Amino acid sequence: MCTLQQRGSVFVLTLTGDGEHRLGHALISSLRSAVASAAEAAAKAGPGAALVTVGEGRFFSNGLDIGWAGTSRARLSELVAALRPLAADLLALPMPTVAAVTGHASAGGCLLALCHDYCVMRGDRGVLYMSEVDIGLPLPPYFMAVLRAKITAANALRDVALRGKKVRAAEGKEMGIVDAVYPSADETAAEAFKLAEQLAARKWDGGVYASIRMSMYPEACRSVGIVEESDEEKRKHFASKL
Repeated sequence: MCTLQQRGSVFVLTLTGDGEHRLGHALISSLRSAVASAAEAAAKAGPGAALVTVGEGRFFSNGLDIGWAGTSRARLSELVAALRPLAADLLALPMPTVAAVTGHASAGGCLLALCHDYCVMRGDRGVLYMSEVDIGLPLPPYFMAVLRAKITAANALRDVALRGKKVRAAEGKEMGIVDAVYPSADETAAEAFKLAEQLAARKWDGGVYASIRMSMYPEACRSVGIVEESDEEKRKHFASKL
């Protein structure tokens, strides 16, 4: 389902196989375990780490496992609830994160990509697509909070959420969603790794990095269940780093 490899200071999380990488209970659990392992290994190694997430095949992730959910709203709600802590894991992860979108990233898969700090994408195929308006499903509140945090242009957010726009890489870069575009899947993965290496080489304090990220996106972090520090805790944390 997924593998985690450490290459120097970079952790490479790969959604393996040629399938759609649908986010069911097993894959979500596997991804959470991999992210936790990366955080644990980085904490032992000291400052200077980064995570790259990449999908094999035609899909980065085609969203929640609606095949398992079928017509059951209860099962679909289960998956929505299960994905929420994975989003929290990524938004609170004490290292920079890069999504290498080498194929389609739809609905929950698009959310997964947007929970990373950087998003690089192949230009020859693949889209970012929030399909909920097209299939008649309301957006979960935490989905919308992450979208608002990461898609800051009002017209871009409108087109993604209300128009169901299938955003290709070049257009995503123009809209400020995608950071860089590369010609192929292999080049996208390679350049994502290079970016992660550059970020890891800065040897930032992971706790400080995560704290700054969470302060950048307070609404999104609250929506996924990340407990916000009190003002007093923030002052103590700040003073401890001086």
